[in-house]
Amino acid sequence: MPNIRELVAAISQREGVDAAVVLGRDGIVIDSSAPPDIDTERLAAHIPSILSGADDLGASAMRGPLTMAVIEQPGGLALVCALSAEAVLLVLVRPEANVASLLYELRRNREQMAALV
Repeated sequence: MPNIRELVAAISQREGVDAAVVLGRDGIVIDSSAPPDIDTERLAAHIPSILSGADDLGASAMRGPLTMAVIEQPGGLALVCALSAEAVLLVLVRPEANVASLLYELRRNREQMAALV
């Protein structure tokens, strides 16, 4: 069974992925893979407020807590995947990347990834 470092490395090596970060719901980085110009600590610090807002929206809409969010911006996509009650995966993807297979893999393997954290 792979460890968390291998998981992060595998995701970051996918075509179109700029960064992969596993973090706690408190915004503290557990492990990451990113080029030097991407500040993973700063990125991770923003995730708790996104999770909180998404969970509140889910409660109001009677849909439940966040499992995955796709945030599209001109410079690319940010995928936020809640792995467990304690851990989150953030993946930054370039705008030209085909994310369909990545989204499918994250959704399909969420429980296995959560077991690594």
